[in-house]
Amino acid sequence: MDDVTKLDIPRHSIDVWHYRAVFHFFNDHDQREDYVKAVLNAVKPGGHIIVSTFYLDSPEKCSGLPIQRYDAESLHGQFGELFILLGHEYESHKTPFGTHQNFIYCYWRVAHA
Repeated sequence: MDDVTKLDIPRHSIDVWHYRAVFHFFNDHDQREDYVKAVLNAVKPGGHIIVSTFYLDSPEKCSGLPIQRYDAESLHGQFGELFILLGHEYESHKTPFGTHQNFIYCYWRVAHA
């Protein structure tokens, strides 16, 4: 499996970027920064981004791995001012094991350069 932060995606070639359940595994600041840079490189100015991560009250680990948890404000803070937050939604996801995990979805538009 490739590392999304190192994919060779042509600059500004994507209209919509949607990622679910990955960003929260980036525990290192540099990993999160590389992810945001990859999104900015790939998504066209005016393009849209939807990212979903674990919400603040979710478990501290997923599949035995430590995770980062977010609300809309803290997730937007990871992306920064070049991303215009258009909205967010919360979801209580029922797992195959019958438990619930809470997620936050944020929806942004990339600011024009």
